[in-house]
Amino acid sequence: MIERIVHSVSVWTLPALLVGIPLYGALRGVKVYESFVEGAKEGFHVGVRIIPFLVAILVAVGMLRGAGGIDLLAAWLGPVLGRIGFPAEILPLAIMRPLSGSGSLGIVAELIKTHGPDSFLGRLAATAYGSTETTFYVLAVYFGAVGIKKARHATLAGLFADLVSLAASIAICRAVF
Repeated sequence: MIERIVHSVSVWTLPALLVGIPLYGALRGVKVYESFVEGAKEGFHVGVRIIPFLVAILVAVGMLRGAGGIDLLAAWLGPVLGRIGFPAEILPLAIMRPLSGSGSLGIVAELIKTHGPDSFLGRLAATAYGSTETTFYVLAVYFGAVGIKKARHATLAGLFADLVSLAASIAICRAVF
């Protein structure tokens, strides 16, 4: 019964939003199409402004990964973290995730291909990927786009949230799987 309800909600949510939001705006007297076009123009300008920041973070991540920095750090920290129950195979994901979404997705795909999607490590990798954020990417691109220069507290908060999310992922996956 619950599965059918969840399936029905999943199927109808997007169509309801696509019809409901413009309909609500029209009933409130908003010029829906004109507002949409203005938002699209603004989105394009934001996209153009963030391109330099996007290129910079992608080049930095590529250089770090290409030079073997991620693997070196994982080899160095792996034995220490293994003693506290942190799987060493997840460490490259934990290091890459705050830097790059596509790089960390590649690591998740590798782990799933190697260990299988129903393995503990496959499920843990997917859970950790979905629970953490690309902190430095967000800071570089979005903060750079709006001109925020002092991101020290946001950086610490983002990295702390990533650490808590990673620890929660491990704890929950150990409990559930």
